[in-house]
Amino acid sequence: MNEHRQDEEKNNEPNASFANSGHHGELTGKKNTSDISSIQANSSQRVLIVTAVDAEKDAVLRGLGDTAAERFDVIAAGVGPASAAAGTAATLAYAVAAASTRALAQGSTAPSPSDVAQASATSSRPGALAGTGSSPAYMLVISAGIGGGFPGRADVGSLVVADAMVAADLGSQTPDGFLSVDELGFGSSIVAADAELAARLRHELQRAGLAVSGGTAVTVSTATGTAETAAELLRRVPDAAAEGMEGFGVATAAQQFGVPALELRAISNAVGPRDRDAWRIKDALDALQAASSILREVITS
Repeated sequence: MNEHRQDEEKNNEPNASFANSGHHGELTGKKNTSDISSIQANSSQRVLIVTAVDAEKDAVLRGLGDTAAERFDVIAAGVGPASAAAGTAATLAYAVAAASTRALAQGSTAPSPSDVAQASATSSRPGALAGTGSSPAYMLVISAGIGGGFPGRADVGSLVVADAMVAADLGSQTPDGFLSVDELGFGSSIVAADAELAARLRHELQRAGLAVSGGTAVTVSTATGTAETAAELLRRVPDAAAEGMEGFGVATAAQQFGVPALELRAISNAVGPRDRDAWRIKDALDALQAASSILREVITS
């Protein structure tokens, strides 16, 4: 999700989900609280796809087609890394609780809610819930949506399947420049994608004739609007290909539950000076829909 969506009615009249929005408006800025209640209870072999807004969610669902409910749960968690992480974690926790309930009903031993909460709170390692005795709630979590592409690496209208998700502005300003949270010693700003699945998805997208690249997807809380900021991001993350506002949040939540993650971005604009006339929101949503159709084939094959 990119900040530029607040004004795209000018460039994308056919997309009613974005029209007449303020910052992101009713249809873009709020988490859909009905999403979690509709999650399938038996989710151990399912895929959770997390978008920021309903327009992205709808594009993904169109691509997945009528059989989507058989393997996929798709939610619109809200805009930005905090909403993305919270929505993803809530959905994963709901699935863990549902699995625990089923296990108890079948006479098996399941972790108590307090055990799950304590494991999550006391461990900062990947898969913080892995030691609770419960199976992963999902086989995969995907952050999907539209976003910016770095010129020469991901053209407008193309796709990026990321090799890693990086919180590019998580750190501190110093007199000598920006220091990442990694350099400060306070944690990690990087979550690696599922390398094998990312490579396979890129291969199948290419076979389908879609333009796709790899590289890192950077997550920011303030979308880039100047050439100087774009250059600074590339200095921090030399292999950056796409910019979004949710990927790292989704991936971090998945990591805490021991579930692999991917990020899929359809490029609607170039990262750099903010130029609303150059945004191609509808084309990006169409690309996201096409990619979701291929994703369905990759996951179910």
